[in-house]
Amino acid sequence: MNPPHIPEPELLPLLSSRFVYKAAAAVVILLALTITLSFSGRWFGRHLAEAGHTASRETYDIFIGQDHLRLPANVIRFENQRSTSIVGRVDLYLTWPGLEGYGEETRPLFDDVSQLENLIFLQVAQSTMSRDMSGRLAPVYRHILQDAPQAGPEGLTRYDAKPDSSYAGEVFFIAERDERPAYVLRCVLPETTAASTSADCQRDVHMGKDLIVLYRFSSRLLPQWRAIEDSMETYISTHLVP
Repeated sequence: MNPPHIPEPELLPLLSSRFVYKAAAAVVILLALTITLSFSGRWFGRHLAEAGHTASRETYDIFIGQDHLRLPANVIRFENQRSTSIVGRVDLYLTWPGLEGYGEETRPLFDDVSQLENLIFLQVAQSTMSRDMSGRLAPVYRHILQDAPQAGPEGLTRYDAKPDSSYAGEVFFIAERDERPAYVLRCVLPETTAASTSADCQRDVHMGKDLIVLYRFSSRLLPQWRAIEDSMETYISTHLVP
């Protein structure tokens, strides 16, 4: 007598189609996340490396008082100033001596904090004073300078401010110029070259119709004061729109 037929259990797949679909979807999502994180990581890393700089050369029209400047984005120091707008001031930074903005080739000059002579910083604003630094020499600075001039670099004469004046601790460098107002520069000199900053020295000059341009640079650049002065005037004049 044959044994009764016992139906064999149905053989089910080890992985259901529903599970396979879910797994495949998870893999796709993970892959998409990986790609996204990869790109965003690169962007974030690049953003950190740029530290607020931009290599863009898109130009913006900056209106300050009666003056109109047209400037590339990569020379404008602060992100919130990179737009066509009417403002009271714009801050710039330029490589020295190339007078270039931030970019792939100039990035090392902006990143190397030990080479402070690489950059010059400018503030361009509407003038609020009738006299610039050269014009203030006779009515203001002569009264607070000590009567013990010393020879400075490249034709400059050094005067220390009187210790009881509001300029105590500062040093003034002055040079007479043919058919031009005297060159006047204010500095807070470091005790050592290593202690220099990118703004040891500063000078302000009237330019354009109604601009005051204040520029700052390291005291390491004092021997190049003539070239710096001429370059600042040329740069601003070149970017003024008639």
